[in-house]
Amino acid sequence: MQSINSKMVIAQTRRLVISKMSLDDAPFYLELVNSPKWLKYIGDRGIKTLEDSKKRIKDSVLTSYDTNGYGAYKLLLKTENNQLIGSCGLYKREYLDYPDIGFAMLPEYEGKGYGYESSLELLRIAKDEFNINRIGAITLPTNQSSIGLLKKLGLVYEKTVIPFDDGEELFLFAKDL
Repeated sequence: MQSINSKMVIAQTRRLVISKMSLDDAPFYLELVNSPKWLKYIGDRGIKTLEDSKKRIKDSVLTSYDTNGYGAYKLLLKTENNQLIGSCGLYKREYLDYPDIGFAMLPEYEGKGYGYESSLELLRIAKDEFNINRIGAITLPTNQSSIGLLKKLGLVYEKTVIPFDDGEELFLFAKDL
């Protein structure tokens, strides 16, 4: 069972608690970033130990909260004693003119609508609390489940981009909020 610090909670949905991450979430984050679909569709980030995980949370997630006011959030399932099941977040990337949304679930929680439920709430928060007028999302052309979810959220394919040094082409979806 995961305890919840109410000061870290940014929203609740029917089934989920959406909360900021902390260094205490390093074991969960380590598992998530090494899950099969994360490795296949997001990529190996070289996070192999708890120390790597803590460093990534500190340098990326916590820094984004301080710099942008938003970032990656952990998702907790209300009906399973606040079990950590995945993440959903808003990210400010240097190569985009507007933030993008991203999501990932642990394997046993994939395909159950949690990505849609959390993303809908984050889109509302992006508009109402962070005054974000446009949101994007990037995905591999082969990630059909992600593409389906982005379309369900109302994002529309804009173009192909090559945002990283690996030269891999990604699809950019976007919508006005």
